[in-house]
Amino acid sequence: MSTPHVVVVMGVAGTGKTTIGPLLAARLGVPYAEGDDFHPPANIAKMTAGTPLSDEDRWPWLDAIGRWAHERDGLGGVVSSSALKRAYRDRLRAAAPGIVFVHLTGDRALIEDRMSHRQGHFMPTALLDSQFATLQPLEADEAGVRVDVTGGPEEITERAVAALRSLAQPSR
Repeated sequence: MSTPHVVVVMGVAGTGKTTIGPLLAARLGVPYAEGDDFHPPANIAKMTAGTPLSDEDRWPWLDAIGRWAHERDGLGGVVSSSALKRAYRDRLRAAAPGIVFVHLTGDRALIEDRMSHRQGHFMPTALLDSQFATLQPLEADEAGVRVDVTGGPEEITERAVAALRSLAQPSR
């Protein structure tokens, strides 16, 4: 299965965006871009210190992701981005109108447990509450699907592929 769309794998920290994104990209036969790589150094420093980013901090990051998505328009790609607020997703869509979101969702306890076991990531578990407080789930008019993060990475990826496939099916 391949797609001309750019897929944004979104969700709060710890849902597995960086794990599922490359697996999904491989299944779709398109390149993967790690959303964290688009952050300016000041954003990484803030998050490492346990300080949540403001909207003003996020705009340059979202614009950089949007430029990448725009360049991949018609070619396809997968990029990770928390994209927690509707305004963030709107900004991404303004740059690349055809993007589709895969919202990784799960129980807070499961996500916190996964975050506490990962190595070498700058996002501390202390910021998880602020992530959930900021999260505005996909709305009915947004192109995207919700995918539960229980189970292993291959199982989650399979659910994402199936959800994207069903999204592409015309309604009868």
